Amino acid sequence: MAATAPETAEVAADPEAVKRHRTLFRAVRRRRNPPLRRTDITVTDESAVKRAVKAASLGNAMEWFDFGIYSYLAVTIGHVFFPSGNGTVQLLATFATFAVSFLVRPIGGMVFGPMGDKVGRKKVLALTMILMAVGTFAIGVIPAYATIGFWSPALLILFRLVQGFSTGGEYGGASTFIAEYAPDKRRGFFGSFLEFGTLAGYVGAAGLVTLLTTFLGSDGMESWGWRVPFLVAGPIGLVGLYLRLKLDETPAFQKLEDETKHQASDAASTVETTAKGDLAKIFRNYWPTLILCICLVGAYNITDYMLLSYMPTYLSDEMGYTETHGLLILIATMVVLMLIISQVGRLSDRFGRKPLLMTGMLGFLVLSVPSFLLVKQGSLVAVSAGMLLLGLSLVCMLGTMSAALPALFPTQVRYGSLSVGYNLSASLFGGTTPLVITALISATGSDLMPAYYAMAAALIGVIAVACMKETAQKPLAGSPPSVETHEEAAELVEAQAPVPRF
Repeated sequence: MAATAPETAEVAADPEAVKRHRTLFRAVRRRRNPPLRRTDITVTDESAVKRAVKAASLGNAMEWFDFGIYSYLAVTIGHVFFPSGNGTVQLLATFATFAVSFLVRPIGGMVFGPMGDKVGRKKVLALTMILMAVGTFAIGVIPAYATIGFWSPALLILFRLVQGFSTGGEYGGASTFIAEYAPDKRRGFFGSFLEFGTLAGYVGAAGLVTLLTTFLGSDGMESWGWRVPFLVAGPIGLVGLYLRLKLDETPAFQKLEDETKHQASDAASTVETTAKGDLAKIFRNYWPTLILCICLVGAYNITDYMLLSYMPTYLSDEMGYTETHGLLILIATMVVLMLIISQVGRLSDRFGRKPLLMTGMLGFLVLSVPSFLLVKQGSLVAVSAGMLLLGLSLVCMLGTMSAALPALFPTQVRYGSLSVGYNLSASLFGGTTPLVITALISATGSDLMPAYYAMAAALIGVIAVACMKETAQKPLAGSPPSVETHEEAAELVEAQAPVPRF
């Protein structure tokens, strides 16, 4: 990058000239790096932060409730929507339909990301909630293959595409919303609640499917019971929509709407008024960071979907567990992760994002095979221990990623860049994980293929974490510092003030 005029002047200046004109060169330096002013610093409103975290997390919980019920009902859905025959073929068809929704997620990210910068984050997050609820509810009313034949899987694919398109704007918007509200020193803690919502959604889905299967049995589930979890998404969606519509817009977007209501420094105004979606600019200027984001998200998503989505199918198809038994073990594992995830967020604030992410990646790299060997032993204790080892590795990423990813990009391109990078990676690696693992096991006959696949993903993740910059306790790129109290703001200004000379 070419140096600016002041930079060029100072670099080219003769040391003797600097000595003769100290005041001039000091003025040049101050113009290029103006001192931090009190008006540059955002003092967060804790109640507003908590409202944002609550609404974003609930939306995330609903999103993963919807995806979770599809994963946990994979065998049943295969029987309902696809022709009878080979069980493996039915399962592959089910997971292919699961994966197809991820094909449109990047498109959703490219639409909703820039839209969130133009019409408001709150409106876009409400819209994604509506689309997800409609898509999920509609799946619950599709007639079975035995009733309408080809149209049954065709309609299933259509509404899975609606779900995937809406999800394209969900994670980028929710994580950006929390990151922009949270104070710099607690961004990891508040961000961890977004993934708490993920686990809560999975637990809710697994619990409901387990309860229905216990009372209705396999025949009852295939007859009509499978519809209930999908239909529940309707009222849950209305609750989530209500909470999201009650949210205030982020201060940055409020500045765009009405310059007169929010006075800010010139530097802050520059940041806020340039927050417009520009996909060409994102791909042209930020492609190295996009690649880093795709690698981080790919490693994280493969391990996440392998454990939270695919594992019940593995336990039932490969280990001979009943569907209810496998889900109960997974529920217990996820409850443990929910109990500790906010503490992982606190640790990432204290020690940094990189150490926690590296711990998670190395955990999967080293512990995947031992964990699956424990699971293969079949006893309740061994299976639970293997799942817990994988879960503890995963929670190091779950509790940290929501704060680490938004900090990769500057404010003016954060929503769009994160939506594009996250969903490209989720499309390529996340949603295809159950399909790829099932196909690999079928092709090789080895039931350790999930472990090998997770290890390959973790290796990429280790390299990506090593390449990223540490962002804990620092302002978001392109944004002024964000603190919790006015006293902290005053201390920050005082700490950066020039030392007087006598």
